[in-house]
Amino acid sequence: MAKYIVQIVVLGAQIVGRAFARDLEQEYQASQEAAKPAGGGRQGTQSTATSAKTGISVEEAMRILNIEKMDPAKINESYEHLFNSNDKSKGGSFYLQSKVVRAKERLDEELKIQTDSASSKMKSES
Repeated sequence: MAKYIVQIVVLGAQIVGRAFARDLEQEYQASQEAAKPAGGGRQGTQSTATSAKTGISVEEAMRILNIEKMDPAKINESYEHLFNSNDKSKGGSFYLQSKVVRAKERLDEELKIQTDSASSKMKSES
């Protein structure tokens, strides 16, 4: 009887060990994918560094502001609407309002990176 219990315990440990190893490998691959610079080159490196510094990625910021393109007019329009909608005096949430502010800051930084990159390309082509 003890032999069967030991076999069951060993088999269970093997199954759990394999599942843990597979999950760990998937998490490692996901973190490697997330660490790759967006777009490559200097612009991608700057974008990744800004994401690490601000703690929010461009994709997350775009989801928070509910926009699909990096259009400054749409960013400002969505920011104004969401910021005012979440005003604490109107029964809104300070937490959500601060998320909206951080998202706009992140997208503004990304627009600045893109603008700087485009202007340096134009200077090098001249």
